[in-house]
Amino acid sequence: MARETTAAPVGVSVKEPLPGPKAQEILRLDGKFISPSYTRAYPLVARRGEGAIVEDVDGNRFLDFAAGIAVVATGHCHPRVVGAIQQQAARLIHMSGSDFYYENQAVLARKLAQIAPGNGNKKVFFSNSGTEAVEAAIKLARHHTRRQKLIAFTGAFHGRTLGSLSLTASKPVQRQGFGPLLPGVVHAPYPDPYRCPEGLSVEEHARQAVEYIEKQIFATVAPKNEVAAIVVEPVQGEGGYIFPHPVFLRELRRIADDSGALLVFDEVQSGVGRTGRMWASEHSGVEPDIIASAKGIASGMPLGATIAADHIMDWPPGAHGSTFGGNPVAIAAALETIALLEEELIANAEQMGQHILSRIESWPTRFKQVGQVRGLGLMIGIEMVADATSKEPAPELRDRVVQQAFHNGLLVLGCGKSTIRISPPLIITREQADFAVDVLELILRTEAG
Repeated sequence: MARETTAAPVGVSVKEPLPGPKAQEILRLDGKFISPSYTRAYPLVARRGEGAIVEDVDGNRFLDFAAGIAVVATGHCHPRVVGAIQQQAARLIHMSGSDFYYENQAVLARKLAQIAPGNGNKKVFFSNSGTEAVEAAIKLARHHTRRQKLIAFTGAFHGRTLGSLSLTASKPVQRQGFGPLLPGVVHAPYPDPYRCPEGLSVEEHARQAVEYIEKQIFATVAPKNEVAAIVVEPVQGEGGYIFPHPVFLRELRRIADDSGALLVFDEVQSGVGRTGRMWASEHSGVEPDIIASAKGIASGMPLGATIAADHIMDWPPGAHGSTFGGNPVAIAAALETIALLEEELIANAEQMGQHILSRIESWPTRFKQVGQVRGLGLMIGIEMVADATSKEPAPELRDRVVQQAFHNGLLVLGCGKSTIRISPPLIITREQADFAVDVLELILRTEAG
């Protein structure tokens, strides 16, 4: 029997069964012509979005706590972002910033240089996506240092193009069948505080991860004078929303300085206000040499940015480029996005994140299936486990919760082995936050029997 759930205060309205008839037609078309490599958690066929609400082709309305995979920072179709896009599209859509000049490209580069961590002059390379921003960081690090080796971390996700894929170590399916990958990449353990070995403090666990690089990697497969860069997510995204102890990044800064390697922060998912600061690295006070940014930077338009100190971005004309990177329409969206972030949305992300965490912090004691909740700003992870004592990941349970949330009008996604990620647009209201928490709590109570 069809079931209808409504929550008028937040604009959610879902009629079962899902997917609806129009969605089913599109799913059949998709199955015939779209690459099977795409991952879809549930059969949402989006038609339009406004704020934190997404409407499908059958008129069902969902509260989006995935934000297009942490992309639409200002919400769907924010009127100021839409206005900036429309004005720019009517004036100039493309000339190619690799061969010509755009005023707004230079203006955005200046803005990113100003808000990037650290003092001193910086320069920016524009691309189309997060993986391209990481590719640029790899090439820049090798070019500047004249070294070849790269250190990345287990659980990392840096993208799917060949260079960034070589750094990625999140899921086997992402790498399987694509070798040989970029040579010279070595992976070190990423210190997960939730799985800290018994008898160690979280800080000691983080220090040991860095000591592994010094005592094992530098001493064996990657001598420190051959390492071009240490590439790390200040918060692991796809790897499970893992928040390391701040000493981890501080110690990485130390060994990078000692070895002459560059420290590259992949802030593609954690940056641009997501954690309640412009950059997640600000929580530890560590300044990278290079930042890779994308996702929320243009609130839905394709844009990536690689930001580095100007003495590091020293490659000559022709060394790297992008036909579409820094497209003037995407740049216009980014300028408006950053203005909105600075005016109100970063502060809102911090406040709403604190509110959500205050409501769910008791879940590990109330629900045996919840191993841990963790987060900064609106980058929140809920770890699902088979048993609270063993902390054994429960991916099938996580997937059921994600599916049930969809049927109750809430869009969330998973990450890591068994984590539910909470990454809504930074515009969400307290009422919307409460609706999302209520839906998830209802599902957890049902799962608990």
